[in-house]
Amino acid sequence: MATSTLTSKGQITIPQSVREALGLQAGDKVDFVREEPGTYKVVALRKDAKALRGRFAGRVSRPVSIEQMADAVAAEVAQRARRKPAKQVKRG
Repeated sequence: MATSTLTSKGQITIPQSVREALGLQAGDKVDFVREEPGTYKVVALRKDAKALRGRFAGRVSRPVSIEQMADAVAAEVAQRARRKPAKQVKRG
């Protein structure tokens, strides 16, 4: 098992075997996904959408339809519009 030590600055070095397994290179980003209290999964962030497969697994109890997603987005947009003051246009 690969292990690492947390520094006083809150940093860790990801062991080489883990970097290679995740395909990580200098400058890549990783995400820490909470699995359950006290347990996290390290996920390599990729620009390819295929890499997102399974990343959000277990975060919802059942699948959401496209219509439900569209309704949720519309509700969020409406809520943000109500919170944001209208822009003042200068005429001069």
